[in-house]
Amino acid sequence: MHLRLLGRNPFLGAAVALTMMAGPALAADISPAVVFDMGGKFDKSFNEGVYNGVEKFKSETGIDYREFEVTNETQREQAIARMAQRGANPVLGVGFAQAPAMEKVAKANPDTNFAIIDSVVDLPNVRSIVFKEHEGSFLVGMLAAMASKSGKIGFVGGMDIPLIRRFACGYVQGAKHANPDIDVFQNMTGTTPSAWNDPTKGSELAKSQFDRGADVIFAAAGGTGLGVYQAAADSGKLAIGVDSNQNHLHPGTMLTSMLKRVDVAAYMAFSDAANDKFTTGVQNLGLAEGGVDWALDDNNRDLISGEMKREVELAKSSISLGKITVHDYMSDNACPH
Repeated sequence: MHLRLLGRNPFLGAAVALTMMAGPALAADISPAVVFDMGGKFDKSFNEGVYNGVEKFKSETGIDYREFEVTNETQREQAIARMAQRGANPVLGVGFAQAPAMEKVAKANPDTNFAIIDSVVDLPNVRSIVFKEHEGSFLVGMLAAMASKSGKIGFVGGMDIPLIRRFACGYVQGAKHANPDIDVFQNMTGTTPSAWNDPTKGSELAKSQFDRGADVIFAAAGGTGLGVYQAAADSGKLAIGVDSNQNHLHPGTMLTSMLKRVDVAAYMAFSDAANDKFTTGVQNLGLAEGGVDWALDDNNRDLISGEMKREVELAKSSISLGKITVHDYMSDNACPH
């Protein structure tokens, strides 16, 4: 589903270049590489979205890529450095946790281009791709509130970091926009990277929120979210996916998914390099740029009423046009609700 959307994603055009500057030119015969982070490339979420994007590039161009899946924190710098030493260009790092390693390796390899998703590395040979997750989360928060029959909804985050608090804050704002009286329960899975890959803990947290009366839960937790979705299916409740379109995992249970277009970001990093169009600097992608969205397909169409769709699309347009401003938790580590 998410691959089929690539061709009509609006941020493939010039709007993507928000704060960019020209980077070193690359020949068309590039040798790209990607370093996936904790959770693995088949986490059905964040890493897998990137995997789908680079696989699309490979299938379209016939250009293969090197890859490495980080399984412990000590491997990041070594993996990125090894890719650069072997002549990979560009080297794509997946996840904010790779920023310190990428900064060190990029400084040591100024003639190699790098790209990182979910963090900013301020160097002339690095493309930094970040997203306005709070805007997409606002939309699914609205849908959760409108779908809820109990007036109580939930959020399960992965690692307790400001980035995931940004998801939660946007979700609460959207829910309150749709129903000012809604109650929103929140839990984070942990404070270490293992929080991204703990479906058992995700299931436990979801069941606890369901027991308190929640009937819709949004999980922004990587592989941990799979436990949340299973708990929702087992309980006859609703869940909301994240990053990739996860509606297909439990049709009839997945209300929607908050799309974070890491697939397009990865595809464009490799594609731009192959076409001598690679640029560096910061790309900050929200609703207006097509960087985030909500998912509607055959797996969840029966769960979304016409009124729900109209209301969320109106909010989407209003946010894109600046008529609604969604507070960004990471601007001051506070949430208005």
